[in-house]
Amino acid sequence: MSRLIAPLLDLLAVLVFALVGRRSHAHGITLGGVLETAAPFLCGTAAGYLVASLTLDAAPRTWQFGAIVVAATVIIGMLFRRLAATGTAPSFIVVATLFTAATMLGWRLLASAISH
Repeated sequence: MSRLIAPLLDLLAVLVFALVGRRSHAHGITLGGVLETAAPFLCGTAAGYLVASLTLDAAPRTWQFGAIVVAATVIIGMLFRRLAATGTAPSFIVVATLFTAATMLGWRLLASAISH
């Protein structure tokens, strides 16, 4: 079970990002809509886990692992959005980066502080 906590928390971060974005832009909150918005970023998150697992000797709960996941989530998510012509305005890139970093690194830093 503990091996699932990190990916589940990161998945939750992406889903909350998509949910908040859809709500703030009045796109409607439906399961299909949230998943459509989240899909490019979820692909990035999965790629980040793959890259971090292959390149680091660190657990998924570490900030180093999280930094790779954040970078991949945003970069790949934006690349997929660009390919789909669904919008990659500079302000959106900044918001996506800050939200993703705050949530994905935030839970890791909190968990580290609690465990120490």
